[in-house]
Parts: sequence; C-alpha cells; structure tokens
Amino acid sequence: MESVHAILQLEPTLVIGSVPYKQETVAKLLEQPLSFLAMNPRKLADIEDDIRLLGSITGRTNAADHLVRRMRSAFASLQKRTRKRKPRAKVYCEAWPNPRIASPPWVAELVQIAGGEMVVPAGEKVTDEQIADAQPDLVVLAWAATGRKANPKLTYNVAAWKDVPAIRNRQVHVISDELLNTPGPPLLEGAQALATILQGINRRP
Repeated sequence: MESVHAILQLEPTLVIGSVPYKQETVAKLLEQPLSFLAMNPRKLADIEDDIRLLGSITGRTNAADHLVRRMRSAFASLQKRTRKRKPRAKVYCEAWPNPRIASPPWVAELVQIAGGEMVVPAGEKVTDEQIADAQPDLVVLAWAATGRKANPKLTYNVAAWKDVPAIRNRQVHVISDELLNTPGPPLLEGAQALATILQGINRRP
C-alpha cells in the first residue's frame, strides 16, 4: 500500500488519523512499532479539544490555546455580522454524492454562524426525497478529497429536485472540500465562504 509505505519512510513515532479511515491502512499501521492516535470530532467543541490535545502531545500548549481562542473570536465576529439575517436561508451541504451524505455536524454549525440553517441531518446518509422535502435555498457541494472538483451539473439534473428553490434559482455552489471537511483552522475560511454565498442569496430580489 503506497500510502502506508510513504508514511513509514518518514519514520514516525506517532501517526494521527481522523475519520473517515481506510481500515486496511490503519490495520497496516497498527502492525508497525508506532503509536496511532485516532480522532473522531463531530462538533466545533470536539475540534477545539483535539487541538488542545495535540498541543499537549507536542509541547505546544500555549500555541494550541491561542489557536482555539483565535478561531472562537473569528467565528463570533462572523456570527455577529450575520445574526440579523431574516429569514435564514435553508442550506444543504453535501460531503459525498453517491451514496448521498450530508456534510459533517460541524458544517451545520458553520452554516448557522454564516447566517443560514442546515435543513437535513448533518453527517448522515440522506435521500433525494429528504432534500426535496427540505426545500433548500442553497446547495453547497464540498465532496471529500476532491478539492473544488465537485460537479454542480449532477445536482441540477436530479429529477426529484426540479422544484427545489436552490435548483430553480441556480444556487448550487462548490466550496473546496478542505475548507469544510478539515477539522481545524481551514474552517475559518470555509465559514467566510458560506457567509459570502448566503449574503448574495439574501440580496436577490
């Protein structure tokens, strides 16, 4: 397995992994004389805890605390600017198209911070019918490990969604997946990207 070989060439004593894992990769790593730290954050609070844990492990406790404070401050500042947006746009963020999976729970928090409302269960498999019933004003594609390569055409062609406001109004947007799926500082840019898109929707006549 090339990924395991590349990791072992670095001669690590600790490997840190975050979900989703490739089981075969983890199994191969566990055969080696190294420690494996598995992380499974769900919400922003979990991400803060993980940052502090990594800071403690690496002897960078103060830096970790500073990063957590900086992220909290940035999110609070953004939320202050978006708090008065009424009504809040309904949003569906997608982490994968087949099977269709909604973005992680922390993305639902980012949507709320950015001035919207996630309208399907975050981090779960969802059906076309669920999304159609939810009637999102905005669809955001951030497909895992694809960068900005998510394809909006596939979304516009879903038969069950022809009456969804986001489809009728051509409001399907791509955000680079690392800005929403990386449980760390990139989420600051992801939240701002969401806020910018939502601001544009709110300004439509």
